[in-house]
Amino acid sequence: MLHRVQTASLNVAYYRHGAAGGPSIVLLHGFPYAPSSYDDAARALAQEGFDVIIPYLRGYGPTRFRDPAGFRSGEQAALGKDAIDLIGALDLERPIVAGYDWGGRAACVASALRPDLVGGLVTVCGYNIFCPPVTAPLDPRVEHMLWYQYYLHMPRGRVMLEQHRDAFCRYLWEIWSPGWAFSDTQFDAASVAFRNADFVEVVLHSYRHRAGLAPGDPSLLDVAAELERQPSIGVPTMVLHGDRDMAPLAMSLDRSRFTAFWERRVIAGAGHNLPQEAPSAFAAAITDLAAHIG
Repeated sequence: MLHRVQTASLNVAYYRHGAAGGPSIVLLHGFPYAPSSYDDAARALAQEGFDVIIPYLRGYGPTRFRDPAGFRSGEQAALGKDAIDLIGALDLERPIVAGYDWGGRAACVASALRPDLVGGLVTVCGYNIFCPPVTAPLDPRVEHMLWYQYYLHMPRGRVMLEQHRDAFCRYLWEIWSPGWAFSDTQFDAASVAFRNADFVEVVLHSYRHRAGLAPGDPSLLDVAAELERQPSIGVPTMVLHGDRDMAPLAMSLDRSRFTAFWERRVIAGAGHNLPQEAPSAFAAAITDLAAHIG
């Protein structure tokens, strides 16, 4: 069932499954995906007695900005603050936050900035906070992997999102998860979330800001500055990585960024959309982390 809650910046649309009063789990999706990535994992977690919350991120689905003229930021500071604000608005008691791609970044930011609010972290690809702007050339293999970001820096990237967003996003699904034979039904269930009127602006800002091509939200300058210092994460953490993800496995090895319990699992056959490709493994990571936290 779809619910809504108001935070400082957003009217957030979210799904809630499982036991009221059970341990809370917040599942955060990535780009270009949607809460449907978690359908199977959420069902398993609900059956285990967890209270599972799955929001649409800013710019997706029925989630809306409260201010019609507000800054349509996609920067990591905004995504992380959204997660923190959601925890507060729903009065959750130290939930485990979990995510991949943009959602993994939001989960890492929330865990780093507010360990008093977050009980544990499950993050795909590990430490997902970067220090913008990322302007220096990277390893050529990484540059090749990031072609879509450079494409979105250009005016034709805007036109692509405006006119052919489903075809563009579907292609990203294909190349980021080469072993996943997803169905039209699965893609269609997610692509509805891309119809949000703010989708294009939020996506373009996300990739342009991290390259130093667009300013950040002035109201988030303090948060952004703190993230640029690459804060450590002091909550119990489970790191997951699909061995067929387009992101290098080395990205999940940065143990030094985590100061509490840390475990890493490589999921065979999984690509970038790990929760939907390997829902049992994703749910198991959460239940095992919850058991460790006690």
